[in-house]
Amino acid sequence: MTQHTTPGAEASAEDEPALTVDELAARAGVTVRTVRFYGTRGLLPPPAIGPRRVGRYGEEHLSRLALIEELQSHGMTLAAIERYLSRLPPDLTAQDLAIHRALVASWVPDSAEEATRGQLERRVGRKLSDTDLDRLAAMGVLVRTEETDVLRIDPGLLHLGARLLDVPLSLDAILAARTVMVEHTRSAARELSRLFREEVWDSPGGGEPEPERLARTKSLSAHMQPLVVQALVTAFQRSMKEELGTWLGDDERGGAQDRRNGQSERNGRGDRREGNA
Repeated sequence: MTQHTTPGAEASAEDEPALTVDELAARAGVTVRTVRFYGTRGLLPPPAIGPRRVGRYGEEHLSRLALIEELQSHGMTLAAIERYLSRLPPDLTAQDLAIHRALVASWVPDSAEEATRGQLERRVGRKLSDTDLDRLAAMGVLVRTEETDVLRIDPGLLHLGARLLDVPLSLDAILAARTVMVEHTRSAARELSRLFREEVWDSPGGGEPEPERLARTKSLSAHMQPLVVQALVTAFQRSMKEELGTWLGDDERGGAQDRRNGQSERNGRGDRREGNA
């Protein structure tokens, strides 16, 4: 039986692409011609071929387009972007690509775009209920303005926020998670700033003039920020894996032990039956 996909529907899994080239272009905010051009340059993997030889694209393609857009906003040429993407592992998931984009976007000055509700829906490829807007606002993706139909959007968070709409978390849980992240990242930033200040500003300067000391502090900050962000992301990923391993791994080990105990019990019953025979 042929499975039909409604326009704008997303794949149920990353290995089941569901977007046509027109839908992908609309979601990414680019033209179909741009999508095809990136494909010929090798910046996008080829689509999966569905019924009637129609190409289907998935979340990985959308994440790659978002990353390319971010790299271009930094002034990188297509040749430089090709080299950047060629150095990435070939098995990166859409989530991995989103992390890369977040690292790149972290060096772009804060900016916001205004869009109507209809324009936002075309960008995310779905109808948005009032509850969806509340969830996006809780994640910091958008802010409502005084004009009823105008929203102020953070383009760096929009794609991630749209994906999180399908995550089964309550609005209270999203707000709590955002509070945790803001508080802990602010605490880390405060402690790192203190270390930098003690290392540069409060260190014996031998009578160094204040303007020179200020310039040296700014230079250190500019060099350290990319390294700090990468270190924080890496540390967080490893910590999450450890926490999930502790939580889920115990269950898995317990289940495996239950299965082993069950098998031993069955073997014992079999041995007893053979002895009785």
